[in-house]
Amino acid sequence: MSLVISQNYFVPVLIPVLIFLARAADVSMSAVRIIFVSRGIRALASIIGFFEMLVWLIGISQIMQNLDNPVNYIAFAGGFSMGTFVGITIEKKIAIGNVAVQFITNKDPRSLLKFFQLKGYGATTIDGQGAAGPVKIVLVIARRKLLDNVLGMIKEFDRDAFYTIEDIRAVARLNPVI
Repeated sequence: MSLVISQNYFVPVLIPVLIFLARAADVSMSAVRIIFVSRGIRALASIIGFFEMLVWLIGISQIMQNLDNPVNYIAFAGGFSMGTFVGITIEKKIAIGNVAVQFITNKDPRSLLKFFQLKGYGATTIDGQGAAGPVKIVLVIARRKLLDNVLGMIKEFDRDAFYTIEDIRAVARLNPVI
């Protein structure tokens, strides 16, 4: 009797929950793996890829064995959605790598450049010509974890500055200063 009761709840309730969790896990791993691949961290990306596919196979095998339960399809899709959310959250937390923040201002950025350099950021300025006249283009290289600090400094310096942010795969100095 207890086997019948537990089996009655296992397939329609527990299988969809397990499918949801497996899908959320494999999609989260996929997001992290892609980040590691883009940063050139091959070994860790390969290990994550192995477990990602293992979890995906377990989840899809449960779908295939229980095709008659439409709740499984919803659980699979919901797990994908949750995994995307979790993966993006993890990516923001680990914030691996560097970014280039380029901003354009019509103010004199010398004091800001000195401040950036004192704080250990690489910063360069270029003269430019905008639609309204001469501008300064400032390029700042920073760790991704420090991006909010850099943006805060830029906004404090010039609320009207236009900025872009790009991921950088590597940062190196060709002729190191000795």
